[in-house]
Amino acid sequence: MLASLVKRTDIFLNPDCARVLIRPFTPASEQRIGRIIAHLQALPEAEIEALLGQVLTEFSGRHKKTRELFLARFEFVRRYLATDREPSEAQRLVIGSYFTHEYSLEAAALFNPSIVPHPDQTELPPGALRFVLSLRATGEGHVSSITFRTGVVDADHQICINPPTRFVTEPPLVDDTAYPRSRFEQQLAELGLAGEFTRRALAVLGETFTLAELRAAVAQVQDQMDATDRAASEVAGRAMITHALSNYQVRFPAGQRMSERVIFPRSPSQSNGIEDARFVQFQNDDGTRTYFATFTAYDGRATHPQLLETPDFLDFTVTTLSGAAVQNKGMALFPRKLGGRYAMLSRQDNENIFLMFSADRHFWRSATLLLKPMFPWEFVQLGNCGSPIETEQGWLLLTHGVGAMRKYSIGAVLLDRHDPTKVLGRLREPLITPTEDEREGYVPNVVYSCGALLHGRELIVPYAVSDFATRFATVSLDAVLARMA
Repeated sequence: MLASLVKRTDIFLNPDCARVLIRPFTPASEQRIGRIIAHLQALPEAEIEALLGQVLTEFSGRHKKTRELFLARFEFVRRYLATDREPSEAQRLVIGSYFTHEYSLEAAALFNPSIVPHPDQTELPPGALRFVLSLRATGEGHVSSITFRTGVVDADHQICINPPTRFVTEPPLVDDTAYPRSRFEQQLAELGLAGEFTRRALAVLGETFTLAELRAAVAQVQDQMDATDRAASEVAGRAMITHALSNYQVRFPAGQRMSERVIFPRSPSQSNGIEDARFVQFQNDDGTRTYFATFTAYDGRATHPQLLETPDFLDFTVTTLSGAAVQNKGMALFPRKLGGRYAMLSRQDNENIFLMFSADRHFWRSATLLLKPMFPWEFVQLGNCGSPIETEQGWLLLTHGVGAMRKYSIGAVLLDRHDPTKVLGRLREPLITPTEDEREGYVPNVVYSCGALLHGRELIVPYAVSDFATRFATVSLDAVLARMA
């Protein structure tokens, strides 16, 4: 059996409750915010100083730049001050701390990994490869975010993971993010939001614009509307701003350790989580490389496929994918263009794998059925386990199949290098199925990956264990190809 050739490692990445992120805390009503601040402003300065010392003693060792974060939160609630008197720095820090809390981002699970070569391959022994591992971290309220680890695969395919620090921080938003007007207009049309108001608001803007400029344009056109059109214009204006907020740029500080970076939901479309980022190192036409990741944003009602791109894992740009074929979950981009077009796998119907092509990676308008469930272990559902891997023999695609008792397995398919609509081979049996020590977790009987890596002739496969933790396995590429039917 092929599964017997798979070598599971002893590496388990388990969720760690001690990795906590400082998050904004906002009470349910403005009245409560005002009352809290009034209580604090009424305290004597000596009591404020003592309270500040207690808070810093308890929390400054658990986070970096704690004071700066408290001051930033104070500025957010400044407008609720009970008096016009400017508070002291101690008061500002204490007030900020009351509107901040800790969030244990991976308290529930650390799973659905994706692996790509690290942008820095310096100072490594011969035959070794440094990698970046992305993981879906899930905490309170089942809110998911993207966190990272780094490691090295040596010449003998031994894997070493660098231990993370306990610190975790979000990147600040890039305030002057530029929106291309033509793309923004197309996206609004795809969302069914094109109309007279959006046309007039966009006409005020240049070829590119910032969020502040969009807000000003929306307000300007709304002021020009008569009373009968005001309600409709307010709805359209809110929709434009909401869409812009879901397309943004963030930047981590240079030198920050990879394990300390987390991409946490920050837009309306992501309010209930960021799920299953499938990273790929993409080769551009000019020979440079960009890291892309398709992921699913969830707002509590609907899923929204989005695209993450970064050249270095410091600067990240998030854009919404659009078009009639952008449906469901589990999209995975090929690592280069094919015939001058982007290619991507998808799953429009919760059952089969589809293949899509597009000249613009942000818009996908048609899909072709590529693979249907064929074997009992995939009769319920078939999907990809990340971007295809290019080999001399063809595109190797790892898949996940769902069978009896909603048990997941990982399989593999070989697609033609020049025409991936042609299926050259397919494993008749699973490559990885849950072993007895992998069956228990947040969702039992699941093995799942969002992307593997080819190192020499060995496949490095990180995979989720029952939607709880992450494990690694390796298997010979030649052994997999030899068993393709």
